[in-house]
Amino acid sequence: MPLSNSGNPSFKRQKGPDFLVTKDPIYLDNQATTPLAPEVFDTMVPWLRDNFGNPHSAHRLGRKAAAAVEVAREQVAGLLPKGGELIFTGTATEAINLGFGAVHAAQTTGRNKIIVLDSEHAAVRDTALSYAKRGFEVELHPLGSDGIVSLEELSAAIDDKTAIVAAMLVNNEIGVIQPVQAIAELAHRSGALMLCDVVQGYGRVAIPDNIDMAAISAHKIYGPKGIGALWVRDGIILPPLIHGGGQERGIRSGTLSPALCAGFGQAAALCQDKWDSDAAHIQILADKARDCFGDWIINGSTSQRYAGNLNIRKEGVDVARLMSDVRGVAFSAGSACASGSGRPSHVLASLGLRPAQIKSSIRLGFGRYNDVKDIEMAAKYINEAVEAQLV
Repeated sequence: MPLSNSGNPSFKRQKGPDFLVTKDPIYLDNQATTPLAPEVFDTMVPWLRDNFGNPHSAHRLGRKAAAAVEVAREQVAGLLPKGGELIFTGTATEAINLGFGAVHAAQTTGRNKIIVLDSEHAAVRDTALSYAKRGFEVELHPLGSDGIVSLEELSAAIDDKTAIVAAMLVNNEIGVIQPVQAIAELAHRSGALMLCDVVQGYGRVAIPDNIDMAAISAHKIYGPKGIGALWVRDGIILPPLIHGGGQERGIRSGTLSPALCAGFGQAAALCQDKWDSDAAHIQILADKARDCFGDWIINGSTSQRYAGNLNIRKEGVDVARLMSDVRGVAFSAGSACASGSGRPSHVLASLGLRPAQIKSSIRLGFGRYNDVKDIEMAAKYINEAVEAQLV
């Protein structure tokens, strides 16, 4: 049976008469981060408290820690394609930066073009754009109004000068699922590599087995913050991003945290064990949310999307005011990673939405520890606040 918030000690329900609840909000921002699974916490504690050895030390305590890291590596890799290796990083952003390093080897063969979808996370988009200062041609490839790339148009853009094509599996803001398998085939046809940000899809959506690199993050799958990973297909050459002792395959230097690795591994194992039950639970929540927000407009494809993400808009709503008013619900007006930047969502802009439409959009993210009551109460608070605005 799916867990409810009441079953997780990190949640405490605060009752309130209206949408101005101010304490312990209903958490519907699971694209930004997820609560730590109790099983993950329990797995991490011994490595934080008792087993303090450095996993890169040769003595018994070090070897014990190193063994835990390798168990975790296998657990995380269990949801990824075969024929590659997993490199632990501090974040998925670091993993993406590391992956883009593959362009240096490609540049020696005359390939100096990078193509990324215009809706990519800033970690991909801005990293790619930084290569424009290093002599690379960078193309932000447009999307359709549903947020899905046209394979025909993308095929025309990829040529024998292309080094890397980057496309995320599940978009963090609007939840659409790109045809990554087909995109990778197009990239390979021209001799280019395929880098995929699978952060929002890992543990939820099957990952195509023909990609070349995949960036993932623990805190999006009920694991700890502060650890990510890059999966790299065998034979791909990456220069070090962080120099030093060369602890991670000589590519990523720095002492690994056994606690974070073990937590990541346990979170990945739980995703594998709960694959079917999580998917069924999320679909129930998504169906309820669509009913409760039936008069809102969905941003992006209504069918080719991950059910746990609902990005919607309503004409005339001031979302900045809405978020201030509805303190009983934790939700987002866009990507948490870009909040405070003052920039409108480039993802929503890539759909062709006008600034006023972007400013009237919200993102709701459902997770393992939500229940139907969360959706019903959140919808009540949000819709009441919207009604008060539009009177």
